[in-house]
Amino acid sequence: MMRTAMVLMLICVLLVPTPLLACLWDSNTIAREKQRFPVARELIAGHFLRHSEAYYQWRIERGSQTAPEDRSPGDYDNLAVAYEKLGQHDRAIELIQEKLKRWPREGRYESEANLGTFLIHAGRYTEGLTHIDRALEINPDGHFGREIYQKFLVEYVLAQRDRGYQFPLSQGEAASEGGFAEYVLRRQQIGEENRLSALRDAYQGVMGMMWFGNHRSPALLEALGDLLLAEQEDQYDRMLAARAYLSASYEVQDPAASREYRKKAQAALSAPMDFELSDVEADLKQEIEQADQLFQQIAADESKWLSAGLDLNQQFAQTYADEPILSSNATSLTPVSMDTVVKQMLLYLVVGVVVLILVAQAILRRLFRHLRLPENSAEPVESL
Repeated sequence: MMRTAMVLMLICVLLVPTPLLACLWDSNTIAREKQRFPVARELIAGHFLRHSEAYYQWRIERGSQTAPEDRSPGDYDNLAVAYEKLGQHDRAIELIQEKLKRWPREGRYESEANLGTFLIHAGRYTEGLTHIDRALEINPDGHFGREIYQKFLVEYVLAQRDRGYQFPLSQGEAASEGGFAEYVLRRQQIGEENRLSALRDAYQGVMGMMWFGNHRSPALLEALGDLLLAEQEDQYDRMLAARAYLSASYEVQDPAASREYRKKAQAALSAPMDFELSDVEADLKQEIEQADQLFQQIAADESKWLSAGLDLNQQFAQTYADEPILSSNATSLTPVSMDTVVKQMLLYLVVGVVVLILVAQAILRRLFRHLRLPENSAEPVESL
C-alpha cells in the first residue's frame, strides 16, 4: 500500500503544471497576451503594417493631378494626411483649412479632427485642442472613441510641462501620482467600481493613436506604460509596461530623460517579479529588429511598385493581405500571473493532503492487521 501511495504521489506531481519554471514566450503565452492586448506588443516594437514615404509621395503626386475645384472633401483629407505623414504639417493644415472654406458643413467632423491633429503635431497644442473639442461635439465616439484620449493626453502633456516636466512626463515625486492613467481617471471622475473598464478604454485609445499616428512617440509610449501599470491585473501588464518605457527611452534625445525612462522600466519589473531588465530589453530589441526588417521590406516593395508605375494601394492589399506575426524569442522570460501562482499553490496543497491521507490509511491498515493477528490465528499442531 505504501508503494501504491508513492506511485500516486509521483503521478500527481507530474500532472501538476509548473508555470513558474516556464521561461519562454511560447505560442500559448502569446495567444493569451493577444487576447488581452491585441496589438500592444506589436505596437511597442513597431511590428505592424504601415506605409513608407514612397507611398505617401505617390499619393500626393496622384492627388495633385486633380484640380482643386474638382476635388471632393475626401480628396482633401487624403492629400492632407499624406503631407502630414511626410512631416509637412503646414501644408497639411493649409489643405484642411481650404477644405473647410469650401465645405463648412460637409465632412465637418473629419475636417475638425484632422486639423486638430495636424496642429498638435505642429506643436500648436492650444489651437489643436480647440478643433479636437469641436470634433468631439460633432461625434463624441469618433475614431472608435479614440478622440477623447487624444484630448486628455494633450491636456496632460501641457499640465506636466507647466510643472516643469518634459520627458518623462511624470518622474520623481510626480511618478507616484500614477501618471497619465490617474490623470484620465481624475479627469473623468471615475469611481473605483468603473476603474478597470476606464483604464482599458484609455489604453485602447492610446494604442489606436499609436497605430494611426506615431508609434514611436515618447508621450504615447509613456502613456501606454502608465495605463498598463495602473491595471496590474497580472504580470503581463508590468512586462508590457516595462517594454513601453524602454522603447520610449530609445526615442528621446536627452540622455537624462532616457535614464529616467529606464528607471521606470526597472520599477515596473519590481517585486513580485524577479526578471532582469537586461532580459526584457534583449527581447524587445530583437522584436524591434524584426519590425525594422518588415518595414524595410514594405519600403522596398512600394519603391519597386512606384518605379513600375503600378497602383500602390492595389499592390499593397494583395501582398500584405494578413497582419504579420511577430515571432517569439526562445530566450524570453514568461511572466506568471499571481492568480496562476495562487492556483498552483492550492493545487499542490490538495495533492499533498490526498497523499497524506493515502499514506495514513496504509499505515493504519497494516497496524490493525498486525494487532488482530494473534487473536484470529490458531496454535500449530505438533505432529506425532
